[in-house]
Amino acid sequence: MNANVDTQMNFGTSSRRLRLETLVRLRWLAVAGQTMTLIIVSLVLQFPMPVLAVAILIGTLAIVNFILQVAFPSTQRLEPIWTFAILALDLLQMTGLLFITGGLSNPFAPLICVPVIITFASQPLRHAMALMVLALICISSLAFTPYPLPWYADYIDRGGPVMLVAIWCSIVSMSTFAAFYAYRVSKEANLLADALTATELVLQKEKHLSQLDGLAAAAAHELGTPLATISVVAKEMEREFGKDPRLSEDLQLLRSQSERCRDILKQLTTMSSEGDEHMRTLPLSSLIEEVIAPHREFGIKLTVLEPAGRDGEPVGSRNPGILYGLGNLIENALDYAKEQVTVTVEHDNRHVTITIDDDGEGFTPDILLRIGEPYVTSRKSDARAGGLGLGLFIAKTLLERSGAHLKFENRAGPTPGAPVLGASVVVRWPRKAMETPIK
Repeated sequence: MNANVDTQMNFGTSSRRLRLETLVRLRWLAVAGQTMTLIIVSLVLQFPMPVLAVAILIGTLAIVNFILQVAFPSTQRLEPIWTFAILALDLLQMTGLLFITGGLSNPFAPLICVPVIITFASQPLRHAMALMVLALICISSLAFTPYPLPWYADYIDRGGPVMLVAIWCSIVSMSTFAAFYAYRVSKEANLLADALTATELVLQKEKHLSQLDGLAAAAAHELGTPLATISVVAKEMEREFGKDPRLSEDLQLLRSQSERCRDILKQLTTMSSEGDEHMRTLPLSSLIEEVIAPHREFGIKLTVLEPAGRDGEPVGSRNPGILYGLGNLIENALDYAKEQVTVTVEHDNRHVTITIDDDGEGFTPDILLRIGEPYVTSRKSDARAGGLGLGLFIAKTLLERSGAHLKFENRAGPTPGAPVLGASVVVRWPRKAMETPIK
C-alpha cells in the first residue's frame, strides 16, 4: 500500500470542458428572454426604444446559436479557448443591447456578469481572468452611452455621475464576488470528484487482488478437460509409436508434461476449495497482522498492543477497503514518527477500536481543521514525507464506507502547555460491522 497516492492525478482534465449543448440551451434561453423583454417594453409598455437595432442583436445571437447547433453534435465538448470565444461573444452582445438601451441605468445591467460566472465555474483560471478583464471594459463602456433608458417621455434624470459610479461599483463587485465564489465551489467539486475516482480505482485494485484465487480455480476447471484429452491422446500415440526411436522420447516428454500440468491444476483447485473460506474471513488479530506485516522493516519500531486479548475477538469478512485504509494510516504514522508507532487494538460487545499513535510532531491546528479533505498535503510545511493528501482522503473514505468513525488528534503532554507527544488516529466501528453473521 502506498500512502503517497496524492501524486499528480489528471482525472479531471476533461471535466473543465463544457458540452456545447449546455451553452446552446443557455443561449436559447437568453434569446427567448431578450425577445420577450423587447416585446413587452416596445409593444405592451410602448416605451420609445431602437427596436430595429435591438432585434438585429437578438437575431445575430439566435443565428450564431442555430449554426452551432446544426454544425456540431450535441455531445461536442469545447476546448477552453472556444468556450471563451462563445462566452465573449455573448458578453459583447449583451453589452451592445445595454449600450443602446440606457447603459448602466438599465435594470437588466447586472446580467452582464452571467458569462463571467459561467467561465469561472467551468474554465481554466487564465481564460476566466481574460473574460473578466473584457467584462470590466464592457461595464465601463456602458457608463458613457448616449442612449436614454426606454422609459416614460418626461423621464430625464438618470441619477447623475454619482449614481452611475455607484451602479458601476455594484455590478463590478457583484461580478467579482460571484465569479470567485463560483470558481472556489467548482474547484472543490472537481477535486472531490477526482479524489473519489481515485478511491474507486484503489478499491477496485484491492478487490481484484482478492479475487485472483477464484480466477485461478476457474482457470483450473476450464483447462482440466482439454489437458485430459491431450493426456489420453499422448498415451495412445505412445502405445502406437512408442517403439519408434525417432518418436518415443518426444512422446514420453509430451505425456509427462501433460500429466504435470494436470497435477498443477489439481493442486490449484484443491488450494482454492480448502483455503477460500480462510481467505474470505479473518479474525481481528489476523487482519491487524496482515495490515502491519508489510511495514515492519521501515526502521521505526512498530508495536501492537491488545489490552482485551484475543478471546472473543470478532471474525469478519476480508474487506479490501479496511486493509488499504488501515495500511495507509500506519504508513503515514511511520513516515512522521521519530522512533516508534503503537497500534492499540480493543474490542468489547459494542465496539472495535484501533488506535494508531506515533511519536512525531503531531498535526498543526490548520491541518486538524481540514484533515481528511483531498489534497491536504502535509502535517507541517517542512514535512519529511508526502502523505496526508489524497492517500489519507482515500483511506478515510474507505474506512467510513465500512462503518468506521475516524478521529484525528494530537496526544497532549502530561501537563498543560507541555509539548505534543505525537499524533493519534482513532478508528472505531460498531462491532456488528466487523463481524460476519453466523449462517
